[in-house]
Amino acid sequence: MDFKDYYKILDIPKTASADEVKKAYRKLAVKYHPDKNKDNKVAEEKFKEVNEAHEILKDETKRKEYDSLAEDYRNYEKSGGKQGFEGYSQSSRNQGASYQNRGYGGQQFDEDSFADFFSNMFGGRGNGNGQSRQQSYKGQDFTATMELSLEEAFAGTSRQIQLETQKLSMKIKPGVKDGQILRLKGKGSKGTNGGQDGDLLITVKVTENPIFKRKEDDLYCSINVDLFTAILGGKSEIKTLKGKINITIPKQTANGKEVRLKKMGMPVFNKPEEFGDLYATINIKMPTDLSDKELELFNELALLHHGKPT
Repeated sequence: MDFKDYYKILDIPKTASADEVKKAYRKLAVKYHPDKNKDNKVAEEKFKEVNEAHEILKDETKRKEYDSLAEDYRNYEKSGGKQGFEGYSQSSRNQGASYQNRGYGGQQFDEDSFADFFSNMFGGRGNGNGQSRQQSYKGQDFTATMELSLEEAFAGTSRQIQLETQKLSMKIKPGVKDGQILRLKGKGSKGTNGGQDGDLLITVKVTENPIFKRKEDDLYCSINVDLFTAILGGKSEIKTLKGKINITIPKQTANGKEVRLKKMGMPVFNKPEEFGDLYATINIKMPTDLSDKELELFNELALLHHGKPT
């Protein structure tokens, strides 16, 4: 078995960051994925190699061990393969099995023994006959975006999703948030070698509403109140996502005052009996097109309030 250069397989330098490893893997996984390369054995082997390389290089501990073993292998090659790794001892655990470098204690370490050790470290568990079974890999996740109105996010809704071979009916629970990711398990790409199928990840986008602004589970809006109701007090109608209701406006309510309506906000996701609050900001509307009599009465009010006419 030949030594595998995982950096070369992913076409990245040894100094590549974790993000660069992930980016390179995703690019190659898409390129060689079996769904895009039907009956292509070369692409299938490439896909397996890419997944194997990613499994090692994405894990900091495995990557350090791989780098150490790779360096030892290169030193071994430089020596012509005739000298054992005297005094070198390396033990590791992989899937419950323990391995130790055969060069320990003065034994000769040949290429076959190193390749066998390296394969057991990273290629899968042995089957009892000195052979390693192929490693299984989870299928690639699919991603999609779903747009919902605030009203749909409030009440919950359903969507029809068309995949390549089937149509799914998906229920969205009340209270879903903008940017929330919904997962449909097993609806992604097929796994390889008996591996688990990938998932379908749907990112929710809740569109802006002309009346309500949302912050977590609370809603914010403004309510127009006429001057007379603001001064004298009374009832004012307000629209909520549960329907229109009348609220009490206290006497001499100031412009910009915020009224809190408990449990009139968004439902809490996965807790349909719980709700956020609705905060309504009072916006006092000034009267227009006043008659002479009305202006005269306002002038009298000003005189009473300030002690002189305006």
